[in-house]
Amino acid sequence: MSSLRLTRRSLSLTVRGLGLRRFSATSLRCVSEEGKTSSTGERNPPEHEKTSFVHPSAVVHPNAMLGQGVSIGPFCTIGPLAKLGNSCQLYPGSHIFGNTQLGNNCVLMTGAIVGDDLPGYTLIGCKNIIGHHAVIGTKCQDLKYKPGSECFLEIGDNNEIREHTSIHRSSKPSDKTVVGDNNLIMGSCHIAHDCKVGNNNIFANNTLLAGHVIVEDYSHTAGATVVHQFCHIGSFSFIGGGSVVAQDVPRYMMVSGERAELRGLNLEGLRRRGFSAIEVGVLFQLNFNFNDIYY
Repeated sequence: MSSLRLTRRSLSLTVRGLGLRRFSATSLRCVSEEGKTSSTGERNPPEHEKTSFVHPSAVVHPNAMLGQGVSIGPFCTIGPLAKLGNSCQLYPGSHIFGNTQLGNNCVLMTGAIVGDDLPGYTLIGCKNIIGHHAVIGTKCQDLKYKPGSECFLEIGDNNEIREHTSIHRSSKPSDKTVVGDNNLIMGSCHIAHDCKVGNNNIFANNTLLAGHVIVEDYSHTAGATVVHQFCHIGSFSFIGGGSVVAQDVPRYMMVSGERAELRGLNLEGLRRRGFSAIEVGVLFQLNFNFNDIYY
């Protein structure tokens, strides 16, 4: 069973390129591809050879730090504490505020807002796509938050965060809101203060996580899922559409319902993630012993 408790590594995630060549589509380039020759025979220039483009209508504070090869579109705003990695691309009307750092090859689509003028920081890794009108790294919606307190958000690499999604900073200086790597967060999702989201999760549209929710790895929620505060969602689990989750969801299991109830093993999800028939059989033999499956 120890092997079943280990988090499996995902297959390589293909990130759809949404670049700007004066705001036309092109493919994203990873840092590891610098200097390599493309399929057309053209050499991909290293970062220090790439030129940046800042539209005349963009407002970029002189203290902001911009990497090589960035593209800043019309009517964008970049604050004095912002730091952008190499080859970041801001589509028209996107904004970066406060103490915010973006890694290399991040893309902000039109209307996206990242960061806030609050104590603390918003830290975003490499190759993340922030969708249209998404709001990332702003003040939490918790009345216990004390104005002037530090609050934090950390997001890993290779996440696709789609349109109208909101992810808030923590509610207190001693905690952080954390999102890992390789997650697909579909449109109009919400991740509240102090949540901890792992890697390789899929949140379908209108998935709502209340404060302090923990989501492990490789979980999948269907649309319009609501998760109560402080709940724990186990790895390789599946939550059916329209469910209201008010209790912890064990690993490997499937739940659904207006008050979500256990529906059995997440057989299809396990199959898709490469679990063998023997491994699935072992889970069946446990006869849904939660102490063994979950802990």
